[in-house]
Amino acid sequence: MQDLITVIAKALVDHPNDVMVNAVEDERSITYELSVHPDDVGKVIGKQGRIAKALRTVVTSAAVKTSKRVSVEIVS
Repeated sequence: MQDLITVIAKALVDHPNDVMVNAVEDERSITYELSVHPDDVGKVIGKQGRIAKALRTVVTSAAVKTSKRVSVEIVS
């Protein structure tokens, strides 16, 4: 899952070397924290959050087979 988020984020940003994904897991959920260069935060979020919403939808769809709830947070 981390690889999927990394590939998508690197395709969107101008500074792909600064893309980092950290997984925080507890007993019921996994939260992926996406960190990008400060200049690229707007590109990952998109207008009215459309890119971020699409990214979350793709990750949620890919995680259907897991028994845990999956979410993506964009941190700066």
